[in-house]
Amino acid sequence: MERRVLLAISLSFLVLFLYQSFLLPPPPGDVPAPNAVPRVETPGASPGATTAAADGSAPLPPPAPVDVVVGEQEERNITVDSGLVRAVFTNRGGRLVSWVLKEYRTSAGEPLDLVPAGAPVLPFSLGARDEATTTQLNSALYRVSGATDSTLVVGSSPADLTFEVELSGGLRARKRFTFEPSSYLLRVSASVDQGEKALNPALVWGPGLGDEIARMAPGNFFSPNYLYHAQAIFEREGSVERIAATSMTPQTVYDGQFTFAGIDDHYFVAATVTPGPMRLEYSPASLPPATAADPGRYVTWSVTFPSAPDGVRFFIGPKQFDVLRGVTPEFTRVIYFGMFAWLAAPLLGALQWVNGFVGNYGWSIVILTILINLAMWPLRHKSVVSMRKMQDLQPQMKTIQERYAQYKITDPERQKMNQEVMELYRSKGVNPASGCVPMLLTMPFLFAFYAMLSQAIEIRGADFLGWIDDLSAPDPLFITPVLMGATMFWQQRMTPSTADPTQQKVMMVMPFMFTFMSFNFPSGLVIYWMVSNLWGIGQQYFTNYLIGPPKVHNVRPPAERAAPRSGRAENAQRQVKG
Repeated sequence: MERRVLLAISLSFLVLFLYQSFLLPPPPGDVPAPNAVPRVETPGASPGATTAAADGSAPLPPPAPVDVVVGEQEERNITVDSGLVRAVFTNRGGRLVSWVLKEYRTSAGEPLDLVPAGAPVLPFSLGARDEATTTQLNSALYRVSGATDSTLVVGSSPADLTFEVELSGGLRARKRFTFEPSSYLLRVSASVDQGEKALNPALVWGPGLGDEIARMAPGNFFSPNYLYHAQAIFEREGSVERIAATSMTPQTVYDGQFTFAGIDDHYFVAATVTPGPMRLEYSPASLPPATAADPGRYVTWSVTFPSAPDGVRFFIGPKQFDVLRGVTPEFTRVIYFGMFAWLAAPLLGALQWVNGFVGNYGWSIVILTILINLAMWPLRHKSVVSMRKMQDLQPQMKTIQERYAQYKITDPERQKMNQEVMELYRSKGVNPASGCVPMLLTMPFLFAFYAMLSQAIEIRGADFLGWIDDLSAPDPLFITPVLMGATMFWQQRMTPSTADPTQQKVMMVMPFMFTFMSFNFPSGLVIYWMVSNLWGIGQQYFTNYLIGPPKVHNVRPPAERAAPRSGRAENAQRQVKG
């Protein structure tokens, strides 16, 4: 029975893996029907910036060309160092040019910039109600205050960087960015006035995110296809929705009450974390050179609040669990742990705790695996003992089965066979379910480890041994998958079996199948699996030492094992033997 359960679990895992890898676009999300609204596209605004005013008023007439009353004469960049981030702004439009995360690198070892190079629309551009106003707001040279010699170093307290511009036609704009010390949070305020009338601008984030994942082409089985590209993400009414760029129309709009909203990719997120009513607009985007093999997957988005944004919080950084929880507990839901989030999140916390002592995530995975298996030692021991007892009962089980072999499955006489089997179990003190429970308990940990290790940015770029320099990526030399498959085969060979020869042959195919599948798994997950197998092999040997070798049964000929069909014949046979 336990072999059938293991076979069912293994096949279920195989089906789940194939479904998630090739049929299900990760991660899933509901895609409500977009609401089409009029829009304009300008060099200074998002392709999704609308001409409709947020308050529903009619658009203002396009202003005539004007001179700068308050501003600067030359374009320049302002660098902000807040400890964790090095940001670069341009005074042309008061927009973000670069947002470099100091603690993260690309695969080439270069600093990771979440603003992709060559973006036609820079983050924190302003979207107005008409094309001309939008162009003026994003092309004018603003006056900068708060920085010294084009540099702002954030100390122990928040620091402001302010951009102001006034044009002779009466158009005035002011932006204020407030930086928190050693934080990925940014507070944004923006006001726009046309003469005596206050406008409500949209905050536009151009194509993002700039992580190199956007340039990874899917379709190669040996590439990490569990990674997903930039997508829309927001939470409303307690539900997190994700919309891939391939599922978007040129203009996808959402209105409502949101807890957070923005865009993310596999490891990073840029979102507003100020809850409240807002209008979101998304559109797919690509950056040159975009080809069929390297399309470049990005998303452009904008957000409009009921009134001009004042101190609205934005988070632009890694999807690190503790960091996200420090923003708000709900914000941790941007990490897509799937249906095993209830176990994956505690496992991540345990992994971080172990790593605090070890200092290497590879060895931390090994130690955590040992601790988990040590906790399940009693259950596994009981399982092996139960399977050994089941194995010892096989001759008697076969005798009972042969006695009722002539009856069809639907025949009521077959029920007597089940009754005799259960009576045999009770008389020998064997519980057939005790051999299955430990295997069922280990499977959630395997699924949760897969969800945790494939999503946790903590192991992104973390090395282990010489050839494993990134535990979140597949083993480049396929050494650990082969070792995992070998240990799985070894464990299958030595595990007590009550299955028939056909089932045993099917089970021996599973290690080869899972070896091939693990070529695509994060190397950290394969290490966990391999260590679990080695632990199981060691425990099997130790248990065999405690309970002794299996009994050797002398198999009698089938004619001798055949039982009489009637009670009278059975009594006669007993008398003869007596």
